[in-house]
Amino acid sequence: MKHYLTEDNLLTVEAALENTNLDVVKMLAALTPEQVPSRKADAAAVIVRFLGGEGLRKVWEGLDELQKAAVSETIHSGSARFDGVRFRAKYGKDPNWGTSQKYKSDKPSLLGFIFYHGFIPADLKQRLKAFVPAPRAHEIAFDDVIEETFDRPYSRWNLETRIREEGTEPVPIAVHERERAAQRELLSVLRLIDGGKVAVSDATRRPSASTVAAIGAILEGGDYYPHVPSTNQYQDENAGPIRAFAWPMLIQAGGLAQLSGTKLQLTKAGRKALSEPAAGTIRTLWSKWLGTSVADELARIDCIKGQTGKGKRGLTAASSRRGAIDASLGECPAGKWIEIDEFRRYMQASGNDFEVARDAWGLYICEAQYGSLGFDGNARILNVRYIMALLLEYASTLGIVDVALIPPAGARRDYRDMWGTDELPFFSRYDGLLYFRITPLGAWCLDIATAYTSAPVEMKQVLRVLPNLEIVADGTALEAGDRLALNAYATPVSDFVWRIEMAKLLAAVEEGRPVAEFREFMKARSGEIPDTVARLLEDAEARCTLLHDRGLGRLVECADAALAALIANDTKTRKHCMRAGERHLVVPASSEAAFRRGLRDSGYLLAGK
Repeated sequence: MKHYLTEDNLLTVEAALENTNLDVVKMLAALTPEQVPSRKADAAAVIVRFLGGEGLRKVWEGLDELQKAAVSETIHSGSARFDGVRFRAKYGKDPNWGTSQKYKSDKPSLLGFIFYHGFIPADLKQRLKAFVPAPRAHEIAFDDVIEETFDRPYSRWNLETRIREEGTEPVPIAVHERERAAQRELLSVLRLIDGGKVAVSDATRRPSASTVAAIGAILEGGDYYPHVPSTNQYQDENAGPIRAFAWPMLIQAGGLAQLSGTKLQLTKAGRKALSEPAAGTIRTLWSKWLGTSVADELARIDCIKGQTGKGKRGLTAASSRRGAIDASLGECPAGKWIEIDEFRRYMQASGNDFEVARDAWGLYICEAQYGSLGFDGNARILNVRYIMALLLEYASTLGIVDVALIPPAGARRDYRDMWGTDELPFFSRYDGLLYFRITPLGAWCLDIATAYTSAPVEMKQVLRVLPNLEIVADGTALEAGDRLALNAYATPVSDFVWRIEMAKLLAAVEEGRPVAEFREFMKARSGEIPDTVARLLEDAEARCTLLHDRGLGRLVECADAALAALIANDTKTRKHCMRAGERHLVVPASSEAAFRRGLRDSGYLLAGK
């Protein structure tokens, strides 16, 4: 018999008892109706006879509810091993295993008849399945409404009283609704790339600082945490870019752009995405991101060192982590607020968990010897930070989830006992993520819903649209999101007055904001639109369809007008070019090769510049 028991070799109660301490065997035998023999083999035989009859059912009936749950969870799982992490996540604590005894073996509870060395023997598991019901389903807690403030804990030294003060202070929670904004931002970033204004690193594919600034300037409402001057030269509490960083990474992973020199250039799929509904592109981007190797979200947690050195060998595949989170998101209710730690608990309780690192000893804070994450308890914060990184930087950027945030500094204190973290204002830039809510777009991307219909604009009369093309707002009820929408489509005249102008409307359309969306917004916020405004909007929509980008072309200059006319009408070249004035021809890029062949056949050659 093997002395190291595993699920594979622990097949019978007899085998389990052979490897169980004599004192424990006698204590279990004492719980049966028979007398306890002095020899271990005889005492073990008593237990085997007891469990072989009606004793097993009597043991089950004598268990309390939490003990029954431990048995039920184990025998109805794919393993014979008791999963303590999953059980504690689901039920909040361990079952009663017995009592500890000083200088002696621990005294087992009735669970000792069923579990041996953390396993249920195969023969017992088979018999228990006949009458032990399946465990209760694992559920996730959610809220329809969340609080407006968060009680953030603080601990600071009072210079006047020379006493350390501890307590909590209310911090406003910022809610970011992402479904519509993400679709507009996607088109804006694609146009920015098309204009040659997005540069990324050749080695890491990360956007440059100037690119992050350029993208941040076109994000609706700016990035989650705008940069603020630091009041302490030793502790910078700025979280840095999040959505402005994520968009180029997502677009590269989705195959919408590729590196050309130092700048990103739209691919064929990227150009196609400019004229297609953004929702479908976002669904594709999320799917592609789940399996991408372009980046690992963990790398954005700057205080964790060793990720590109020895620690890299101990990391799990990022795609497996994303897959586990995606699967758990697909089991969550859409439209409900879910707290981050509750989502983490749910993943553990449902058995759909993951580990960021198989071996965390190569990862460290500040210094490898003392700050290693391999020390007991240090790696516990990696998984929840990874969840927060994926949700805040990528899922929310794509509009899959809405998020509720506070500034990251002081938001979480679970890392304060770790060596080398005394001067960190936060462990990660994502520490301020408190809740998330799956949007209708997210429900479609996560396969919770089978189709997606754009969410209707909330009906709320806070605007008056006048026949003179002016929009007047009720200042007391105008929300920040409404003001952003007005600034995007109309020209501000004063704090509460905007004027609708053709040039501004066309600029909005060029940035990916359709006129129909503005019309829908005004109807929802004012109730009616005057005829003069309606005609202007119809005219703007019509003008957007009169001109079409047919791609790049090459301008060819001929020696004289007669030669230009000859080539433009020659049977070998006329299908591949068109006149542009007296002495010039335009050749579409797609026809350039055929045009050059036709020229050669006609006895001419296209010279260089």
